[in-house]
Amino acid sequence: MGRLFGTDGVRGIANQDLTAQKAFMIGQAAAIVLTGALHHKPVIYIGKDTRLSSDMLEMALAAGITSAGADVLLAGFLPTPAIATLTRERADAGFMVSASHNPYEYNGIKTFNRDGYKLSDALEDEIETLIQTKIPLGKDIGRVRQDKSALERYTDFLLACNTPDLSRLRIVLDCANGAASVTAKKLFSALNAKDLRIIHNVPNGVNINDRCGSTHMDSLRETVTDGGYDIGIAFDGDADRCLCVDHTGKIIDGDRILAVCAMRERERGYLPHGTFVSTVMSNLGLRVWAKEQGLHFASAAVGDRYVLEEMQKGGFLVGGEQSGHVIFLRHSAAGDGQLTALKLLSAIAETGKSLADLTSGIPQYPQMLVNIVVSSDTKNSVLSDPAVTEAIGGAEESLGEDGRVLVRLSGTEPLCRVMVEGKKEEDVKRFAENIAASVRKTQKK
Repeated sequence: MGRLFGTDGVRGIANQDLTAQKAFMIGQAAAIVLTGALHHKPVIYIGKDTRLSSDMLEMALAAGITSAGADVLLAGFLPTPAIATLTRERADAGFMVSASHNPYEYNGIKTFNRDGYKLSDALEDEIETLIQTKIPLGKDIGRVRQDKSALERYTDFLLACNTPDLSRLRIVLDCANGAASVTAKKLFSALNAKDLRIIHNVPNGVNINDRCGSTHMDSLRETVTDGGYDIGIAFDGDADRCLCVDHTGKIIDGDRILAVCAMRERERGYLPHGTFVSTVMSNLGLRVWAKEQGLHFASAAVGDRYVLEEMQKGGFLVGGEQSGHVIFLRHSAAGDGQLTALKLLSAIAETGKSLADLTSGIPQYPQMLVNIVVSSDTKNSVLSDPAVTEAIGGAEESLGEDGRVLVRLSGTEPLCRVMVEGKKEEDVKRFAENIAASVRKTQKK
C-alpha cells in the first residue's frame, strides 16, 4: 500500500489519492490489527464530516471492516473528538472520515484505538504492511448499525466537562459548514448565552471550510465587530480545533487560547508540575510568558498526536498547538474545539474579564510562515539542498537567541513550511522570503 499515513492519518484528494478501494483496504487491515487480541466480535465506530466524498469513504470503510469480521456502528456527521470520546465508551476502535481544515475536494481517515487515542507510528506501519489472506465467510461477516443517540451522548459528555454561565455574553460561532454545524447549536444553546449567533452552519457537501471557519476568519471578525459581540469562535471542518476573535476583531490564536486555559487549569489544580505542552511552532512569546508566570513549557513535534505523546510521557494534562488543537487529557485524549471553547468561555465568565484582557499580557513575537508547494519527486531532497541549508544557516546565525527558524515538510499536504520568528518584523520577513526563494529554486532544477 506504500506510505499512506501522515501526521494526522491518511489524507488526499478524494477519488484520486484516497479512493474507495484504498479506504476499503485501510478499513479491512485496521480492523484486523486493532481488534486482533479481542475474544469477542469487534465493534468499530465510524463518524464523518460534511464534505461530499465522506459518504463514499464511510461506506468503503464499513465494507472493509465488515469483510474482516468486525461490526460497524455508524455515528453520522459528528466532530472528530466526538468519535474519539464515543469510541472509548462503545467500541473497540474508531474511524473519522475528514480532511479537517482542507478544502472540500480533500478527504482523510483518522483512526483511534479503543481508548480514543490516535495510533502510534508502529501501529500505522503494521496496518499499511498487512496482507490479508484469510477473510471471514458466512455468519462471520460483520454487520452495520446506526448509532442514533451519538449526538445527544456527545453533547452530554461536553456539558459534563464544563458548563459555564454565559448569560452575560454575546457570542458568535462559525461552524465552517462542517461537523460543528450538527452539534454547536444544541450544545451552546443549553448554556443560556445572552445572545448566540451561529454562522456558516448550512453544509451542502462542497462548502466546508470555504471562506469560513478557523482558516478564513474575515467574516467572523466582521460579524463580531459590526454586531458588538464579546467573542467569536471559529471551528474547522471536523471541529477538533478552534480559534477566536475578541471584541475588537483581533484574532486569538491557539498559543494564547492554550495560555489562558493552562492558567485556569492551574487555578483548579489540574496542571501537574505546573507544565503544559505545545509544539516547536509555538510563538516565542508563549515561552516568555510561561516563564514569567512560573509555568513550565514542554515542547513536542508538530501534530496533536505528538503533543499527546509528550503529555502522556510527562504526566501532563493540558497541551495544544498554535493552530487551535487543545487537549484536556483529564476529559479526552483528542483535541476538541468545542470543549476548548467551553473552557475559554468559562474563564471569561468566571473572571469577568474580556478575552482581550485575558490575552493582553501574552507577548507575540513577529512570526512569518510561508508555504511552498513541492513536487513528490523533490519533496524528500528539499531540506538537504545546499542553497536551502545555507539560507537557513545564515538566518539562524543572524537571529541568534532573539529568534529562530523552522523549516519542515507538511505531513498532510505537498508543502514545505518555512517559519521564521524574531524581535524585528523586517528581519523576520527578509529571512523567511530568502529561505522560501531557495526552496522554490529546487523545484526548477
